[in-house]
Amino acid sequence: MQKATLGRVYVWEIPVRFYHWLNALSLVVLCVTGYLIGAPLAIQQASEASFAYWFGKVRFIHFVFAYIFFFNFLFRIYWGFVGNRYANWKNFIPYRKKQWKEIKQVIAVDVLQRDNTPIETIGHNAVAGFTYFMTFLAFLFQCVTGFGLYAAMSTAWFPKLFAWIVPLMGGDFAVRQWHHAFMWFFILFALVHVYIVFYHDYVEGRGEISSMGSGWKFIEKEYHPTLKDEKSSAQKPAG
Repeated sequence: MQKATLGRVYVWEIPVRFYHWLNALSLVVLCVTGYLIGAPLAIQQASEASFAYWFGKVRFIHFVFAYIFFFNFLFRIYWGFVGNRYANWKNFIPYRKKQWKEIKQVIAVDVLQRDNTPIETIGHNAVAGFTYFMTFLAFLFQCVTGFGLYAAMSTAWFPKLFAWIVPLMGGDFAVRQWHHAFMWFFILFALVHVYIVFYHDYVEGRGEISSMGSGWKFIEKEYHPTLKDEKSSAQKPAG
């Protein structure tokens, strides 16, 4: 069996990796605290409930990470315009014929498993990019509904910007139901996302998992003959 010659490519810049891991941490904390807010535990104790204030702490942590999640999301939108070509927003919307062709190929490999040919994309493939675009819309929905609910109990100016969403969607109960339902979307997305990353790392062997720590991927030169060596294929981080 002929061994493939690999070229090293700097794909994920430091800001993208920072966004990814901060976003992952925020989602975990928000989902855990959000679930507890929706279905709080009945903790029995001898002292007055107001002395423990554990539910208040849960809500406070949820609100803090909501701010972190929101502004981290805004930063990623900004970086989609100033980052390298792998971070660019154009990778998330399939507007080219080549991207639609790649979508069919990825479905054949990942979903139908009719083919095990490695996908030649260096950054996000077309399906992953479009999926992330849909999650960005879900991010926006969660931020708007979350701050809309928070507006009624906050005196800060920022949450008040979203106070219009509650009457628009039919009141607090409806907004809470939608906000809670989308939490499960993120949980399911995270499970599928982790599986796909491990699957591609196993099938393609390009360092899919380690790339979000180091920024580098390893690409077969026969697929991308322009990759001559490590220096020529590397893109320097911004800044």
